[in-house]
Amino acid sequence: MGYIRRDLEDVVIRAAKDFPAVLITGPRQVGKTTMLKKLMEDENRGRAYVTLDDLNERNMAKNDPAMFFQMHKPPILIDEVQYAPELFTYVKIIADRDRNNGDFWMTGSQVFKLMRGVRESLAGRVALLNMLPLSQSETGGIKSEPFTVDFDRLLERQKTVEALTTPDIFKLIWRGGMPAVAAREAQNRETFYSSYLSTYIDRDIHELSGAIDSLKFMNFITAVAARAGQLINHKSIADDADIDQATAKNWLLILQTLGIIFYLHPYSNNVLKRTVKTPKLYFYDTGLVCYLTKWSTPDITMNGAMSGALFENYVVSEIIKSYYNNAKEPYLYYYRDRDAKEIDLLIEGDGRLFPIEIKKSALPDKRVTRAFSIIDKSPLKRGTGAVLCMADAFGAFDRETLIVPAAMI
Repeated sequence: MGYIRRDLEDVVIRAAKDFPAVLITGPRQVGKTTMLKKLMEDENRGRAYVTLDDLNERNMAKNDPAMFFQMHKPPILIDEVQYAPELFTYVKIIADRDRNNGDFWMTGSQVFKLMRGVRESLAGRVALLNMLPLSQSETGGIKSEPFTVDFDRLLERQKTVEALTTPDIFKLIWRGGMPAVAAREAQNRETFYSSYLSTYIDRDIHELSGAIDSLKFMNFITAVAARAGQLINHKSIADDADIDQATAKNWLLILQTLGIIFYLHPYSNNVLKRTVKTPKLYFYDTGLVCYLTKWSTPDITMNGAMSGALFENYVVSEIIKSYYNNAKEPYLYYYRDRDAKEIDLLIEGDGRLFPIEIKKSALPDKRVTRAFSIIDKSPLKRGTGAVLCMADAFGAFDRETLIVPAAMI
């Protein structure tokens, strides 16, 4: 398949016209550098490239940033910039002196740790973008837009999107969105994920956590993967991985920092007092979940015990990608209260809450939307609801509740 065009390309080109620096964060191997090198070829500015994975370059960047920028003059692409936050002050100095937009392109694999340093040093001078594994829109060659349950926009989107069957969706879930796997039609999937994990553990996790038992960490991340789409339970993860709860919390923070997992927080306000307070846990890449939980083929995955949770994880991560790929911040929550009433997903926007139920079914039952009425007690107005499912075509139960095929995210 070769290079797959990324939605963020247009965003980077626009941002480089408006800001001196553009920083793309996200997990390793999602294609940040590949995309920027492709854009370098097109821009024709003679941009230099340097990676701080190179220990000599990293050493100079950390210990003598002034010398680093004498050796590597802008315009420049700096890879893995999280290893030398000392560079940010100098990026600011050069940006303020030269006033050349687009001079600094940077990538980083440690999302939160990196963001703090950048926000302090480069406020107003950097466009912060987040790149995730390939979305189903990108692999299908369709332009993405932030997912919405707006009827007219979904009607338009249906014209450009190809229908996907349940086996089609589970092929995408099992394969995952890593470009190295997706571009080669999953021939090297096992080898890729095996080396991906060992590289992460040997390099990044040791970097963030010092001495770490690699075998225990593998047991830990496998225990986390088995709970994708569930409420976080530190004790059960710790018991499975034979570690204490404090270590489990610390290691979960590392997985967040490296952009491997994310949390969906519960929606609550002063009116809805009986809500559960625990976040739900998801992976950005369902292929990694399937690899860790040892589902050997898409068909077995589709019929297996985790199929509903995997489908939910897939839908939530695809919705998040649709926002990040358009440089928008998603405001997503879930709802669950002590009476066991539950809504899988709430999208907040324009003063409204849009309730969404996620069902691995081609013919969903309207009764799955009964909990939507809970939102009527919220200060925010209730927007159009939807069931995101395996239906063949876009439809509706009524004016307030749409049936949206997962292919349309």
